[in-house]
Amino acid sequence: MQPETRLSTDMFRPVTDNFKDAETIGRPSISYWADVWRRLRMNKLAMVGLVVIILLVLMAIIGPMISGYTYYKQDFTAKNLQPSAEHWFGTDSSGRDMFTRIWFGARISLFIGVAAAFIDFVVGVIYGGISGLKGGRVDNIMMRIAEVLYGIPYLLMVILLMVVMGPGLLTIIIAMTITGWIPMARLVRGQVLQLKEQEYVHAATALGADTKWILMKHIIPNTMGPILVNVTLTVPTAIFAEATLSFLGLGIPAPRASWGTMANDALVSLLIGNVYQLFIPGFFISLTMFAFNVLGDGMRDALDPRMRK
Repeated sequence: MQPETRLSTDMFRPVTDNFKDAETIGRPSISYWADVWRRLRMNKLAMVGLVVIILLVLMAIIGPMISGYTYYKQDFTAKNLQPSAEHWFGTDSSGRDMFTRIWFGARISLFIGVAAAFIDFVVGVIYGGISGLKGGRVDNIMMRIAEVLYGIPYLLMVILLMVVMGPGLLTIIIAMTITGWIPMARLVRGQVLQLKEQEYVHAATALGADTKWILMKHIIPNTMGPILVNVTLTVPTAIFAEATLSFLGLGIPAPRASWGTMANDALVSLLIGNVYQLFIPGFFISLTMFAFNVLGDGMRDALDPRMRK
């Protein structure tokens, strides 16, 4: 048997203020999204990208109203003018003010990028979530359908839609999103296949929760990190795709402008030395893609739970 331990006054100390504060929390608790924003702010390159995106959006809103010119009015007496105090970005081969057309084109290009990313997000999350959560035969059928659609040549689909629907903003958005949601669906499906084996999902199923409730309350919130990163990278991809289609003559019809149509129009003037007409829209396409890509990289690091401190 263990010997009996006798208590004495030497074994105790009086409580002081230091001991009272020993159990207090040294740093206030912070939510997950507040911590994501804190880590994103620490990434200087990502913040530069965010500031550039905000400035582009602001100029797309107010830019066409600053110069006093319209994006469509032609003035052949003022064509191919170099950048000056009157025309800050010069004029094109039809005498239209390029500063106004650049920022009007920003409206078109940014709208197409955001709309395509939003549609890919909605369709991809729903389709991939259902496919991964159901599994089995349903998953196989849904993924085979997605693979068949993804195998259709993109440019052929665009040309067919142009013939059926005619050129326009809606046609371009449909052409880019008719198969653009498939990578998002694959990403969500992979995340769901991993998350649906977690204990809390099994507990919700055992308690009688239906598929929709489990998907909206448990699965999708836990996959938002990779999804948001994918969305930020989808926007520049869609902008570049629109610029490519417009450059090939399959984009926005005249007199409306996008950065791709402006680059296409500049090819004629490029032969006579007006390099600025191609350089300016090309610069803004590159700047926008750079801003969204560095922001996406920063969000990927900020949303990674393993990097949380």
